[in-house]
Amino acid sequence: MASTLTIQSNESKLCGKWISEDGKLVADVTTKRIFHLVENELVEVARSEDGWSVLYLDKKDGRYWELNYPDSDQHGGGPPCLEFLSRDAALAKFKLSAN
Repeated sequence: MASTLTIQSNESKLCGKWISEDGKLVADVTTKRIFHLVENELVEVARSEDGWSVLYLDKKDGRYWELNYPDSDQHGGGPPCLEFLSRDAALAKFKLSAN
């Protein structure tokens, strides 16, 4: 099961959704996968000053991933989105040194 949760080499963006079940908004399968990834497989590198974006590193392939909430006006901050960032883009966006 874990292999279906890991980020595949051909993936560059994972965006979750809230779905309605029995009158409640709940996380869809992609949202649950994103939560699994950030809790178990990715390493936090930095946070944005406003706290809405987090930069992660995938230890397996060295790729950087940004967790953000593009629909932050929705309930609970909206569903999460995990998007690949090139090393240069990640360093620039999160104001990190290249060392």
